[in-house]
Amino acid sequence: MIFDTHAHYDDEAFDEDRDQLLSSMKDGGVGCIVNVCASAGGFGGTLELIKAYPFVYGAVGVHPDDAGIMTQDTLDEIRRLSHLKKMVAIGEIGLDYYWHKEEAEHKQQQEMFRAQMDIAREEKLPFMIHSRDAAEDTLEIVKEYMKKDMSGGIIHCFSYSKEIAAEYLKMGLYLGIGGVLTFKNAKKLKEVAAIAPLSQIVLETDCPYMAPEPNRGRRNSSLNLPYVAEALAQIKGITAEEVIAVTEENAKRLLFRT
Repeated sequence: MIFDTHAHYDDEAFDEDRDQLLSSMKDGGVGCIVNVCASAGGFGGTLELIKAYPFVYGAVGVHPDDAGIMTQDTLDEIRRLSHLKKMVAIGEIGLDYYWHKEEAEHKQQQEMFRAQMDIAREEKLPFMIHSRDAAEDTLEIVKEYMKKDMSGGIIHCFSYSKEIAAEYLKMGLYLGIGGVLTFKNAKKLKEVAAIAPLSQIVLETDCPYMAPEPNRGRRNSSLNLPYVAEALAQIKGITAEEVIAVTEENAKRLLFRT
C-alpha cells in the first residue's frame, strides 16, 4: 500500500469533500498518511484527523514562515502534542528564505528550527525538514544535530542538487519525493532520484499542492501517488509495485520505529 509521508488534509482546499476523499483512500491503494502541521497555533486540524481516521498519523511543528510569531508557549505545545501516540514526527520545520530576505528573519528562523530540532532529539522522534532557498544553512544545522542523538528524518520535497542530496544520504536521512518528479523540467530532481538508494526514499504529496502530471495545477491528493511511483520506477528500472513496497517499508521503519 502507498504511504504518503507528507500531506495537509486540514487545508481549506479539502473542506467540501474531506471525508469522502479520505474514505476512498484504501480503495485507491493508499494505506497510511501523515498529516503535517505547519502554522503556529494551527495544530487542531491534524488532531481532528488523527482521531477520526485510523490510517492518518500526525507530525507536529511550525513551518519557518511562522517563525516570527512563535513563542515559548508554541514550543511547549509542540512538545506536549509530540507525546500523543499517533504523532510520529516533528515537522514541518526548517528554513525558507524565498519570501524572507532579511538577515534578522534568517536568524529568527534558525533559532526556531534549532528549538524544534531540540524537541525532536529529546522526545526521540524523527524530523521533517522544509528547506527553500536555504541549502547551505539547512545542511549545516542538520549536520550539527546529526552529530547528536537524533532519530533520523526526512528532507521533505527535496529540491537541491545531487551533491547536497549525497550529504543527507550519508547521514542516513530520507529524501521525500513527490509530484515534481513527473514534471518535464525536473532535471535536477530526476538526477537526485537516480543516485539516491531506493532504501532512502519516501513518497509524499504535500497535498493540496504539487500535483503530478497529468494533474499538474489541480488540487493534489494521495490518490495521485501512483504517478510518482511510476516515474521513480522508470528512473530506477524497476516496477512501480516495487517502489510502493520499498518506500512503504522505509516510511514505517522511520516513523513507526519498526
